[in-house]
This record gives sequence, structure tokens and C-alpha cells, in this order.
Amino acid sequence: MSVAQPKVGFVSLGCPKALVDSERILTQLRVEGYQLSPSYDDADVVVVNTCGFIDSAVAESLDAIGEAMAENGRVIVTGCLGKRSELIREQFPDVLSISGPQDYASVMDAVHEALPPAHDPFVDLVPDYGIKLTPKHYAYLKISEGCNHRCSFCIIPSMRGDLVSRPVDEVLREAERLAIGGVRELLVVSQDTSAYGVDLRYAKKSWRGNEYETRMRSLCEGLSQLGIWTRLHYVYPYPHVDDTVPLMAEGKILPYLDIPFQHASPRVLKLMKRPGAIDKTRERIHRWREICPDIVIRSTFIVGFPGETESEFEELLDFLREVRLDRVGAFAYSPVEGAAANDLPDPVPEAVKQERLARFMETQAQISAEKLEAKVGTVQRCLVDLLEDGIAVARSKADAPEIDGLVHIQNGGELGLKPGDFVDVRIDDSDEHDLFGDALPKKAPSGLAVVS
Repeated sequence: MSVAQPKVGFVSLGCPKALVDSERILTQLRVEGYQLSPSYDDADVVVVNTCGFIDSAVAESLDAIGEAMAENGRVIVTGCLGKRSELIREQFPDVLSISGPQDYASVMDAVHEALPPAHDPFVDLVPDYGIKLTPKHYAYLKISEGCNHRCSFCIIPSMRGDLVSRPVDEVLREAERLAIGGVRELLVVSQDTSAYGVDLRYAKKSWRGNEYETRMRSLCEGLSQLGIWTRLHYVYPYPHVDDTVPLMAEGKILPYLDIPFQHASPRVLKLMKRPGAIDKTRERIHRWREICPDIVIRSTFIVGFPGETESEFEELLDFLREVRLDRVGAFAYSPVEGAAANDLPDPVPEAVKQERLARFMETQAQISAEKLEAKVGTVQRCLVDLLEDGIAVARSKADAPEIDGLVHIQNGGELGLKPGDFVDVRIDDSDEHDLFGDALPKKAPSGLAVVS
């Protein structure tokens, strides 16, 4: 006779790094015999993994906690906002437990106390690659926790601590399990991917009979052995990034770099406590494009930072027009409780911030439209995400999930395409964000050639 399994509801908020935290907690819950409930009514307890980076994320997290309390009443809170437990307790004094980010043990202890496990040894509870919150064909691969930088607008180090890298063999084994489980694209994430391994002094480890350093380039060389897409996120523009670009030119990893430049004015960058040698950044972008002409560069920027003048904002627009980045996100500066930038003089009025943000996005939209129009008539390798009304919605090598553009494959239904399929698409049209075209007959079953 099977044992009735206790049920846990789960709400996951925040960035991909928080998503990986959620996946690890969910995996442990399933290993211990807990069922996952899709509704508040059916759950015996609810875990809310929060975000607390900016004010809007704090508000979203508090709303989620409030909803869980109202609908269920037995709530365990974890994640970045958990570092501000007094704020949570003030509004929701009856939550069962509060813990910070990546504190998996505290979450499990709270679940055990509220809902003792009833393990059934006759049930296969969890696949080898764990529980995933993303579609089966792509996954986030977190390679480190924390950050050694102290950007004046950011409070992540106070929430997640200094850099702690995972040993390279541990990361490669996880990536291998994911690939065996059907993942076709790995998205490498951390707070600072370029700094990977510095805290471990780039220690060497063995995997598949070869030695790899705990270092970004060496990790990429290992990941290239899996024959699937590898995409790098949150990369600082350090000189050693140049060493990774040749791997992109050789087709070993995707020709894609996600680098948060944040601004282009040396003075504003100094106020942000970010690398301020913008001329060297220009040179580095030029060099990357010489090494790998197909490289796609995505970035994020802050407009309206305290003290930003109109001329410094114009410097940012000039930088955009000059370097012509492929994918760009931006947001108007918002004060974050505990951030050093809150004490800077000359705050930019909210109306000015929003006006600058609109001008920024208008400038980048024109650049994006021109760059995408140049792809009309080309053939792009794409990975299918879903099928809608006979049209396959996919992404090219230039597009990360959730944040970049899409490729709409008009004959996807006719060809029977499904999520996780790689397909070549002839591009017929474009707009400011997306591409449109028809798929060619399928060829290779994988996205990249397997490198032996």
C-alpha cells in the first residue's frame, strides 16, 4: 500500500540564479518524498523563494507572500528578501520561517518541522538531472554564488556574500546529467562569470579523463564536449574574456556574450564603482568582432543614475550608436535600500529619468531593427521553444530565453516541429525584435557538432 505523500506548494521569483536555487530545493523535496502541489488549496505548506534586488522586486515578493498567506496560511519564506526578515515579519508575523538565498538546509528544516516527510521507497521520485522549472530542452547552469564587486547600486553581495565558485568537475558532471536528460541548451549564470574560479585559485579537476581548470575558458572547453548549445551570461569585460572568444569562432560554444556595461560615461561608471575605461571597452568589442564576426553582444544599462548629466547621457547614446550592440536592456535608476548610491548627490528627477529611458530605447530599437533586417535572406540555426497556432516559436544563436528576440517559423506546424528541435530557418522578414521565416528540411539532430 502506497504512503500518502505530503504536498508542498512552491512560488519562485527573481533572476535565473534564484531559479536554480528553486530547482535545488524542489529536487531535495522530491528526493525526500514530498509531492509538489500546483495550487494553494491542495498544499500542506507553501514555500516562497523571493527576490529583493530593486523596489519593484521587493513589492512583488511581498505581494506573493501575502497571497500565499491569504490562500494557504502556512508559508515558508526564503531567497534574497529573506535577508530583510524584519520587513517580512512586520507585514506577515505568522510566516513559519524566513531564510536567505541559497540556504537550502534552513528551508528543508522548516519544511520538516511544518510537514514531516513520508518517504515511499517503492516510488522513483526524481530523475538523475533533478527537478527543473524551465522547459525540458534548456537549463540554467549556476557556476558560483556571490560577488566580489561592490557596485554602488547593488546589494547582492550583502545578500549572497562574496564569490564562492563551484569546482569545475562538479559543474561539468551536472551539465552532463542535464544533457543526458534531454537539455539542448545550457545557460551559464552567476553574479560574475568572468571571475569564476579566482577564489579557488583556478584549481584543476578531472572529468572524463581530462584535466580542467576552474576557470571560465576551461569550463567552456569542457562544456563543448557535450554537443549542445552553451550560452554565457553576466560576463565582466576583463581582458581574459578575449581568450574565450576563439572558442565561439570555432563553434564550440555559442557566439554570444551577455555583458552588463551599465553606462558609457567614465565619471558615471566611477560613481557606480564599475570599470570605467570605456575606450578599452570599445577596443575589446572591436577585437571580439575581428576574432568572431558572428558574435552577438547583449548588455544592460542604467539611465538616470544619481548625478548623470544630459551630456553624460548623450555619451551613452553615442556609445550605443558607435558599438551597435545586438541586444540591449535598460531601466531607469531606482534606489535600493542599503545601496551606497542612495547617498550620492544630485538625484535625477523621475520625469527626466523616464524621458531619457524612452530616448535610449528608441535609439536602440532603430539599431536592433537595422541589425535584424540585415539577417533577412540568411539561414539561421534555431532551437524550437513551443508551437502556437501552427507556428513554431524558436530562438537563434543570438537569442537567450525570456530576454531576447524570437524566430517565428511559419511552417513549423506543417513540418511537425516540437520543443527541443534544432532546425535551419531561412529568414524572410524582421521587425525591431524578432525574425520570421520558414524552416528548411531537418538535417543534424543536434545544435553543435560534438567535439571529441
